[in-house]
Amino acid sequence: MLPKRRAKSHEMDMTTGPLLPKILAFSGPLILTGIMQLLYNAADVIVVGNYAGHEALAAVSSTGSLINLLVNVFMGLSVGASVVIARHYGARDIAAMRKAEHTAITMALIMGIGVGLMGFLLARPLLELMDSPEDVIDGATLYVRIFFLGMPANMLYNFGAAALRAVGDTRRPMYYLMISGLVNVLLNLLLVIRFHLDVAGVAIATVASQAVSMVLVLQCLIRSHNAVRLELRECRVDKKSLMDMIRIGLPAGLQGSLFSISNVLIQSSVNSFGSLVVAGNGVASNVEGFVYTAMNAQHQADMTFASQNLGAGRTDRVQKVLWVCLGVVIAIGLGMGLIFYLLGERLLGLYNSEPEVIRYGMIRLGIILPTYFLCGMMDVMVGQLRGIGYSIMPMIVSLTGACLLRIVWILTVFAANPTLNILYISYPISWGVTFAVHMVCYLLVARKKLKKYAA
Repeated sequence: MLPKRRAKSHEMDMTTGPLLPKILAFSGPLILTGIMQLLYNAADVIVVGNYAGHEALAAVSSTGSLINLLVNVFMGLSVGASVVIARHYGARDIAAMRKAEHTAITMALIMGIGVGLMGFLLARPLLELMDSPEDVIDGATLYVRIFFLGMPANMLYNFGAAALRAVGDTRRPMYYLMISGLVNVLLNLLLVIRFHLDVAGVAIATVASQAVSMVLVLQCLIRSHNAVRLELRECRVDKKSLMDMIRIGLPAGLQGSLFSISNVLIQSSVNSFGSLVVAGNGVASNVEGFVYTAMNAQHQADMTFASQNLGAGRTDRVQKVLWVCLGVVIAIGLGMGLIFYLLGERLLGLYNSEPEVIRYGMIRLGIILPTYFLCGMMDVMVGQLRGIGYSIMPMIVSLTGACLLRIVWILTVFAANPTLNILYISYPISWGVTFAVHMVCYLLVARKKLKKYAA
């Protein structure tokens, strides 16, 4: 049972009360956290773009798809950890919840070391496979290698934050990111402008900020007086907890990593247009990221709320969670997409003032932003399916509807008409198709699943 008295609870009972206010209270800090993280990442790009030239800007901004390719399969386990912890918390099985939490933290350290070594060693060969331009690849390789040195800290922060989110605490990870982000910005200014380290300076600042966020989240868990308290002496791998996390998290991780293959192919196609287009694509992606992170918070809210309510046997609320999150994500996607598109040239100009970079960036924004709500709807459906225990199904659907469809598009339609417009339009087409298939799958399986868990 949960302790009757707690010094100050940051946890949230998602199984009672009105859904919309609680979903907004949960997702609000997630949105702010994501936006702050993007602002700090934008500081990397802005500082490099304005003080080190478009080649350095392209080097930093072209590495995202490669980093995601190597990291997502392991970060997917944090999704599994969050779902498992949330379900045990909803069922008030605190002993099982704590086993899952300590297993997650232990695995985060192990995987962080392994992924860090892999990324460091494979950086150059993979960038060469992506056809990185000759004036970009050296800087990109340096950035990726330094970034992966900080992977243990990155993993520990993400898994620790996942444990907090599973019990409804989204505020403290936000506070920690504010602090670590400030460290990132200050180090960017110091290392790039004062010491002229360019790409290396940005990478070092990123790693240092990740270390700060790791220390803060682990300190929070260790000092907590609530159910989520972390005891270092209990950090070990519980086989059942790990298997539960793998069952949900591995398909999610594989989906994210394989999904990145299509993004790597798109990045490779963008690279073929030269460093100016690479820079424009990179800064546009940064602008889009603000809309995406706001929508993605609804994906995390849906997954966590659905999981807690399923564990508590509140299957009536599980269904309501989906419709509320879909409504919120459509409002966010359409509203923010329109505003950011109208401000597009000004926003892109903050990153780089070269007219050609801005022009190429606006080509991407003009296609992505008006249709971005489709991506949010697709992600909410994935969150709902994972929250009720299905992970392989959304993985297969996402890989077929988004990853495979984009690859086929690149090899056929784009190959026959190789323009940026044709390349970028593959995104909204794949989002719409994938959402529709996810919805059909959910309607087919939800009734049986919810009946099994009904109280």
